[in-house]
Amino acid sequence: MKALITGCGIGGPATAMALREVGIDAEIFEAYATQADDVGSFLNIASNGLSALRILGAHKQVMAAGIPTPRMVMWSGSGKLLGEVANGLALDDGTVSHTILRSDLYRIVRDEALSRNISIQYGKRLISYEDTGTQVRAHFDDGTQATGDILISAEGVHSTTRTLLAANAPKPHYTGLYSFGGITKYPSQTATPGTYHMIFGKHAFFGHATAPTGETWWFANLPRAEGDIPRDWKPLLVDAFKDDNGIAADLISHSHVAAGLPVHDLPPVPTWHKGRVTLMGDAAHATSPSAGQGASLAAEDAIVLARCLRDEPDHTRAFARFEQERRQRVERVVSYSRRISNSKAAGPVGRVFRDLMMPFFLKKTASQESLSWMYRHRVDL
Repeated sequence: MKALITGCGIGGPATAMALREVGIDAEIFEAYATQADDVGSFLNIASNGLSALRILGAHKQVMAAGIPTPRMVMWSGSGKLLGEVANGLALDDGTVSHTILRSDLYRIVRDEALSRNISIQYGKRLISYEDTGTQVRAHFDDGTQATGDILISAEGVHSTTRTLLAANAPKPHYTGLYSFGGITKYPSQTATPGTYHMIFGKHAFFGHATAPTGETWWFANLPRAEGDIPRDWKPLLVDAFKDDNGIAADLISHSHVAAGLPVHDLPPVPTWHKGRVTLMGDAAHATSPSAGQGASLAAEDAIVLARCLRDEPDHTRAFARFEQERRQRVERVVSYSRRISNSKAAGPVGRVFRDLMMPFFLKKTASQESLSWMYRHRVDL
């Protein structure tokens, strides 16, 4: 069997490596003409994601490039302590969640795929495909095509394959937030390394953690109408946090602020697969970054999809089993993450209610025990 994989973000190389583990050849086709070594800010790889990457032999490289971030402390914009929660649950060997530059994670999984002689072609944007019944033929916008036994879309939230697969495919849902991130030296930062401090501000949400090197990794979520883009984001962000207690406004003023990115997730996707074509990762179930699970779910998908293709007698039953095993879990994560995103964009009345209820919420629904369904989940081959 030969698999064509569209998309060389995180899910594409992870899927190709998982397929190689079960004896299936894969070739990756990336829409962009260049590699993404310098693209994006940073993200969270939770303990369940590291567990999946361990199966592919890539977890140690990821951990070495990231910083351990096992705890989160929540604050209101007025400086009130709202509570503490775990950022993932440690694996049996003590491995905890890590924060890593997206470019570093991309580089690691891409290089691991290349080291296993997996072909990656760039400048190959899928525009259509043909399912002949015995093969699938992918057509790219440069006029070329590729033929394989199955086609796997790892194209992300804006997947072309998803719209080709089914007429009723939902469009990405804008969460109401623009996301920003940066890394800077901040001399007055004395926070304990490995602890995220999350601030539910009066007008926006802010998070920061200190690396062992002393650098501060920060991100901000700003409620704003989609497409309403100023000429310079920095003064807008500083103004959003100027009335909050804490270091957010000062930290941003000392940082380089790149253009903000609108945050999207996906409503439930009715059709994950048809014929010889299937979706995986964000193409099937994009979640906002609020739960820190996007990359981890993609790594889990890669393992489960490979196992199903190995164990089932044909691709039709394999894709159906993959969806059966994954749909309930991933949609639960998407829903959980959306609730967190909504709390970040609360209005004046909602903010008061949120700050009153947050301590109760953290104790009842964000404790280690109540979130074990998300962090203790283990996939295997």
